[in-house]
Amino acid sequence: MGACLALCSVASCVSCLCGSAPCLLCGCCPSSNNSTVTRIVFSLFLLMGTIVSIIMILPGMEAQLKKIPGFCVDGTSIPGIQNKVNCDIVVGYKSVYRMCFAMACFFFLFCVIMIRVRSSKDPRASIQNGFWFFKFLALVGITVGAFFIPDGTFNTVWFYFGVVGSFVFIIIQLILLIDFAHSWNQAWVENAEEGNRKCWFAGLLTFTFLHYALAFAAVVLFYVYYTKPDDCTENKVFISLNLIFCIIVSIVSILPKVQEVQPQSGLLQASIITLYTMYVTWSAMTNQPNRNCNPSLLSLVTNGSTTSPTSTPGQTVQWWDAQGIVGLVIFLFCTLYASIRSSNNTQVNKLMQTEEGGGEAAASLHDDGQARAVDNETEGVTYSYSFFHFCLFLASLYIMMNLTNWYQPNATYQAMVSTMPAVWVKISSSWLGLALYLWTLVAPLILTDRDFS
Repeated sequence: MGACLALCSVASCVSCLCGSAPCLLCGCCPSSNNSTVTRIVFSLFLLMGTIVSIIMILPGMEAQLKKIPGFCVDGTSIPGIQNKVNCDIVVGYKSVYRMCFAMACFFFLFCVIMIRVRSSKDPRASIQNGFWFFKFLALVGITVGAFFIPDGTFNTVWFYFGVVGSFVFIIIQLILLIDFAHSWNQAWVENAEEGNRKCWFAGLLTFTFLHYALAFAAVVLFYVYYTKPDDCTENKVFISLNLIFCIIVSIVSILPKVQEVQPQSGLLQASIITLYTMYVTWSAMTNQPNRNCNPSLLSLVTNGSTTSPTSTPGQTVQWWDAQGIVGLVIFLFCTLYASIRSSNNTQVNKLMQTEEGGGEAAASLHDDGQARAVDNETEGVTYSYSFFHFCLFLASLYIMMNLTNWYQPNATYQAMVSTMPAVWVKISSSWLGLALYLWTLVAPLILTDRDFS
């Protein structure tokens, strides 16, 4: 009897791994829509690859691997495996490049496969929402193959792919933050209208003030530590321009004419965008090749007694710094939000290739009382499968650049160096992001013949 139950359990697991997203919900999970579960699982794939990349790049990992007898010593090999093991490939920036290359290939493949899927009735929708075990095997296989890519020009070429992809992903992050800010403001305003008006509006005012206070403090710190009286002209221009642009969009967001056509717009959204713009500005300045204009956080804490580990070629790379950690936190938040978002903002939905959240079907419980996901896309998909995978493809490139601090491998692959292209990519992305936010505010005033309700 026990053998039969075990066999049935195994058969159930196999069918679930090969089946659709609803099988992945456990008894303690809340009921949800099929589309949401699928996005969450694909995001978990990305998170899993990110964790592996972080482990590979941890300080001292190469030294620890070399302590394993016969594992990571030049001229030796793993027992049973013919290929030699090189710690420079297994860990460090090269391993991050290869891991993220595998994830990018995986998501780009699905991006191509899922082009023009209109509903869950399309046979390709079953691939999108099921066969998870085989997807996992495919990702593992691509990852293993990526580590056999010879050095050559791979790292240099893939660096430029990462720069371009990260530029686009920074814009997508800003769009998601705009959507989050609109949803946050709308929810709290509705709560204020329903009751306890003073409490909810006080909360909105508090967070708005906090965001602007942090942004202003950041600007002051930027001028103090990232500029010099007779040097750092670029940094001065970047800080000043972004400060002016943020003031402009904040003023526009509360103009009477904008409020008439965009009642939900306000300073809360503008404050979040301002704070994010200051982060991107900071991130850009940390890639300045001029070390006088780019002090490391450690040197600031130790009153300048410690120089940056990348100040001269051949030194050990400082893999993680404060802006990299902040960038990783923002990335994780945006990825999670992209997986569960259900927005009623028309313009943002068009930018993100999604439908209005109100059109999704409600999830329900199965007859046995367990949580289940329902197919809410029989009449039409609630998000573009292809565009979703394209975003994850860009996210893979962004993670690669963020974990390696946007450093470019030099010709001998013995060191990593900061470059001005990385600086300009980040700064220009902040400008384009502010322009997109400004467009969401003024579009109804310019395109009066279109419905933006």
